[in-house]
Amino acid sequence: MSDVILFDGVCNFCNSTINFVIDHDPAHRFRFASLQSSFGQRILKESNRQTSDFDSVLLLRDGKLYEKSAAALEIARYLKGWAWLAVFRFVPRFIRDFFYDLIAKNRYRLFGKTEACRIPTPEEKKLFVME
Repeated sequence: MSDVILFDGVCNFCNSTINFVIDHDPAHRFRFASLQSSFGQRILKESNRQTSDFDSVLLLRDGKLYEKSAAALEIARYLKGWAWLAVFRFVPRFIRDFFYDLIAKNRYRLFGKTEACRIPTPEEKKLFVME
């Protein structure tokens, strides 16, 4: 399986981020699943996380789970025009995650929630993990 990005499916900011990744991933390296989906819930359980923990984007690659800023930087590495963000890997993780958490904790207030997401094209539907 390709790299899978797990995200909060009701968060406007998260959905916008997934749209951005789809638009900047011409190689279709990434697949997507909401944390609320059965696949997302299974991954949360397998990694001993609370199944209601939606405060971090997760990247599942070869059985390894990246979270917070590590996941974001790992994703950006493969996006057309955004690999330069790798310079932030030199910033200590606790500092990167402090800013990540600040946005994550306020994302609903700042960006809202949604029940309606991007309607994927038939080709884009193949990018989503359905279980």
